[in-house]
Amino acid sequence: MAQFELLARCPTTRARVSRLTLAHGTTMLPTFMPVATQAAIKGLSPQQVESLGITLILNNTYHLNLRPGTKVLSEAGGAHKFQGWNRNLLTDSGGFQLVSLSKFTTITEEGALFSSPFTGEPTMLTPEESISIQHAIGGDIIMQLDDVVSSLTPDRARVEEAMERSVRWLDRCITHHESSGRKTTQNLFAIVQGGLDFELRERCLTQMIERKDKVAGFAIGGLSGGEEKDIFWRVIRQCAEKLPEDRPRYSMGVGFAEDLLVCVALGVDMADCVFPTRTARFGIALTRRGPVNLRLAKYAQDFMPIDSECPCPTCVEGMSRAMLHHIITRETSAAQGKSNVIFNRSAVHSFTAVTIHNITFQAQLMGGARDAILNGTFPTYLRTFFATYFEDVGYPEWCVNALRSVGVDLLDGSTVKIVSGSGAKWE
Repeated sequence: MAQFELLARCPTTRARVSRLTLAHGTTMLPTFMPVATQAAIKGLSPQQVESLGITLILNNTYHLNLRPGTKVLSEAGGAHKFQGWNRNLLTDSGGFQLVSLSKFTTITEEGALFSSPFTGEPTMLTPEESISIQHAIGGDIIMQLDDVVSSLTPDRARVEEAMERSVRWLDRCITHHESSGRKTTQNLFAIVQGGLDFELRERCLTQMIERKDKVAGFAIGGLSGGEEKDIFWRVIRQCAEKLPEDRPRYSMGVGFAEDLLVCVALGVDMADCVFPTRTARFGIALTRRGPVNLRLAKYAQDFMPIDSECPCPTCVEGMSRAMLHHIITRETSAAQGKSNVIFNRSAVHSFTAVTIHNITFQAQLMGGARDAILNGTFPTYLRTFFATYFEDVGYPEWCVNALRSVGVDLLDGSTVKIVSGSGAKWE
């Protein structure tokens, strides 16, 4: 059974540090979870991931159910042994695929009827089946199956239907999980739905909190789908303020650095996203001054590492931006020109190098937040990060508003301008 211990609270914001102990060890919160969709972070071994200080990763239930399938996973002794990962593992429920693969999906009260993207074979994913699959995978944290709709859906009736169904499906997940005899090793999280409608979110929160004693934690779902950031942070705040203090809070699908720190300040403990690893494969390196697009010609003669202060092997060993630019733009293009499938070794190495850096960046970002909360300096940590990250483009207005709501004014003593919109920084 999960042990959740609060260690410190920020006296200004709602940020907190806690220790989450699961069957495969301890994870310090707040944390960012890299996504190993098909039981692997592309280009990295489990040992490499663990060496970067990562103690909790995410596997995708939908994909692992299709391939290699629960029979193989069960025979292997679960996904930990299958992929050689000895630390903590969270499995999603497959609910997100109800949105991302909506053209292949029919939702009923029984569950979600999929057409396999590989064979076209129809597959029914029920709440009970989702839990059974996650039991076979062996995640330390497993997620309820929820009825997910796009955050941009204008149909309030459909959002309400999905929210109410998610509560009913939670009850079915709880019943199935409790009858399985796995409660001592696998921990079920509920997922709060309700779209961008504050009244629906409130109703969902109330109903799910009533089931608090049946779940080990709570996730905030149905966001990060392209909604306006000014609404995003307000929904996060609403949920984090009401969710129980003695349970971890998980914001699903959040990966941008500014989003992560705002969520932490609002009281979120966990987040996941494919962003740092997927962008690495496109040659984008994350740094304290913003993303670095290593494909750009200006890096062809830049002999500095990605970040001279980064402790990752890519930076410490001195691999230059110029070298990464050379491999990413030339070697990959050459390999793709010969084959649409086969990448040469140097191209793969470049993606691995950037992936290692990006995962380390996320880990350092959240580790720095934990240290600052413990030391009572989290507001200063926020001001320093945002000033460094956005000094050349301006603070996103939504970030300013979100942090003001918890007592941190980024404009206090700052000359950095404010910009409207998402403010996401790209190069």
